[in-house]
Amino acid sequence: MIIEYDGTQYAGFQVQVDQPTIQGAIEQALTAFTREQIRIRGASRTDSGAHAFGQVVDFLTQASYAVGNFPRALNYYLPPDIKVQAAYEVTSDFHSRKNAASRIYRYSILNRTWPSPLGRYAQHWIRDELNTDVMSQAAQHLVGVHDFRPLALSHPIEKSAVRQVMRWDVRREHETIIIDCEATGFLKHQIRRANAILVEVGKGKWPTSIVKDILDNKLPEGLAWPSLPARGLCLMKVTYTDFWDKVKATDETD
Repeated sequence: MIIEYDGTQYAGFQVQVDQPTIQGAIEQALTAFTREQIRIRGASRTDSGAHAFGQVVDFLTQASYAVGNFPRALNYYLPPDIKVQAAYEVTSDFHSRKNAASRIYRYSILNRTWPSPLGRYAQHWIRDELNTDVMSQAAQHLVGVHDFRPLALSHPIEKSAVRQVMRWDVRREHETIIIDCEATGFLKHQIRRANAILVEVGKGKWPTSIVKDILDNKLPEGLAWPSLPARGLCLMKVTYTDFWDKVKATDETD
């Protein structure tokens, strides 16, 4: 299923004890509809407070309902900030996370004098004028195959932190700065910490070379920076090289 959600009120995608999560809400809706205890798998574990336009989840069910009935039924049980946008019946070897070729995330920054009441849950507001040209130059150091552990200090030491980034684009649309990044996968907080560096570059505080220095473990002594808030982050799309080969010949929606 393709899921869209506003993650403001949730402690991330992955189910947690005594915390509202996107996974938990979807599983509750599935139980209400199918009367089964179902565990879903997600293509990407979005952060607490982050959003998704195109999250992908998969699950097994013994329910005999047509696949086209799932969006309508689940959206009845789901809260207004989580909705199923499409559903497909796929072959049993499909895995939303392991089969994914890439994830595409977008970070939105409102760059103007005053914040927006309408966009307060979907954009990060920065008053200082940002230079997108130098931000874009710095972002190119993130493209390629790198060990991103310096951007994800909590990543388990026994697990590889090497990821392939296809693109990290920065552009301005009127008062909004949009940062789009695509990679085979991302480490926890990697995007928000990397974009926080780009913001400092955009303010003129750090040179464009700082990104390469950090990835090369040449961090200047005493240099530290916080992650940007999760509210500006949105999972836009998960790509698959053979998705339609996995889809069975059934109607998508009712």
